[in-house]
Amino acid sequence: MKKIVLLFLLAFAGTYGQTEQVKFTAAIQNRNSDSLTIRGQRSIITVMKADPKGNFKSEFTVEPGFYQLYDGTETTSLYLKNGFDLALTMDAKMFDETIKYKGTGEKENNFLAKMALDQEVFGEKLAKETDQAKQLKLIEDLMGKFENDLKDPAMDERFRTILTQQFGAQRQQMAMMAEQAAKAEKMKGQPSPEFNYENFKGGTTSLAELKGKYVYIDIWATWCGPCRQQIPFLQKIEDKYHGKKIEFVSISVDKEKDHEKWQKMVTDKSLGGLQLFADKDWNSAFIQAYNINSIPRFILIGPDGKVVDANAKRPSDPELQTQLDKLLK
Repeated sequence: MKKIVLLFLLAFAGTYGQTEQVKFTAAIQNRNSDSLTIRGQRSIITVMKADPKGNFKSEFTVEPGFYQLYDGTETTSLYLKNGFDLALTMDAKMFDETIKYKGTGEKENNFLAKMALDQEVFGEKLAKETDQAKQLKLIEDLMGKFENDLKDPAMDERFRTILTQQFGAQRQQMAMMAEQAAKAEKMKGQPSPEFNYENFKGGTTSLAELKGKYVYIDIWATWCGPCRQQIPFLQKIEDKYHGKKIEFVSISVDKEKDHEKWQKMVTDKSLGGLQLFADKDWNSAFIQAYNINSIPRFILIGPDGKVVDANAKRPSDPELQTQLDKLLK
């Protein structure tokens, strides 16, 4: 969800020549790297390097609009205009949950941070709700909350106008997600669509080869922050159920041009399980058959090749282990 919003917002960012500047500082615990990057749709605005105490600082000019803050692993949305004086604090181990801004521009940026977190929670609730009417009610409640919070007259008028316009498009996207969740529910108990994809270790691997075991599938990509966030949890799950009647399969939907980037990340992150590369990224037959258009997405298939859950729990969700404990006892 967060990334969907980001793609909308970055369309309103660019470069702008003024003498007044944005002042930006950050104090980050457990940081993922020694640099922070702020970028617009077409260019990098600034790259900040950590000082000896681990703090970041920069001054720069911008066109008023939405930007992306990248810490080497995770991303978050920013709203910037010249004259803003923002101080960010955060614990990178709890990235979305701990983002906090102080100073001029804090209202707009705390709104964006809270909106991203609310959308993550919403996504989990939507996945658990199987009644489409109730899903649509969840969507309306969430968007209504955003619109109500956005009425604060202390916020920048341009910020409020752009977001108000975008919320209509978001409603449509979320309704589409609800429809896809309903389709996923109908796949339970049905034979799973097949795949036969390149294996990182060589050759190809098909779903048919894994019959006789449960198969937990992670659909991901190297550029996807929420996907990377799940990696440590997935590794713990793999360790816990090592030797059990289950295979852990990760299918990358990176584009062919990023094939080497995928190989490098598998190596650098010591990714386990079966690491596969989809043949046509988002247009791969298996991806299309499961109506996947946002990631990460997890799928659980039974030893008989039938779908147990077409929208399975994430590795970070304790309910996944509860489910696997019952199936693998």
